[in-house]
Amino acid sequence: MAAAAVVLTQCASTPPPRAATPPPPSPPPSAPGATSAAAEATVQPVTPAELGASWRPGCPVEPAQLRRVAVDHIGFDGRTHRGELIVHQDLVPEVITIFGELYRLGFPIDKIRTVDHYPAADDELSMADDNTSAFNCRGIPGSKQWSPHAYGRAIDLNPLLNPCIYAGGAFVPKNAAPYVDRGRTDPGLLHDGDPAVRAFTDRGWQWGGAWTTPLDYQHFERP
Repeated sequence: MAAAAVVLTQCASTPPPRAATPPPPSPPPSAPGATSAAAEATVQPVTPAELGASWRPGCPVEPAQLRRVAVDHIGFDGRTHRGELIVHQDLVPEVITIFGELYRLGFPIDKIRTVDHYPAADDELSMADDNTSAFNCRGIPGSKQWSPHAYGRAIDLNPLLNPCIYAGGAFVPKNAAPYVDRGRTDPGLLHDGDPAVRAFTDRGWQWGGAWTTPLDYQHFERP
């Protein structure tokens, strides 16, 4: 994918005008880390019906090219939880390896749900709920290009804690004002050089937090 296209790919909503800062949410408790190995990931095919509003005819990939991957993750309660991502079939081994590494690191993930759990597979709702997700057949705002999410080749990790910030200061999701300050060190935040970031980038994934604009801290994509 050309570099110019990459800059545009991540923030799902058209940049909103800056609004009054909402009261910060209660900080999540620190995760103590994994105390045992994650359960083995499972992989299943998906059907159009199972994809719900996240897929429609005319999308750049067919359901047959996608896979549902169930992985364990550490929650903000320090416990092991099971979540599901839908990704391109070619990326399944890498995704399993990456989330296994995040588990071993004890990196806390709020929740992992497919976006069809949200009305109309609305990405703003998913982000505002701090939901880690992958496939969603949607375009790049302000362009005629498909987002990497539409190919199942992108993952947004803890998107409330790691917002997408535009050059003018606007950000999404809209309830992420407390986390625009990237000097914070709350569990689940992503910073350059963090082991959680390197779990992706060492395997060839690109991180939106390293871009010039927007700074899309939640976003990882595999060219």
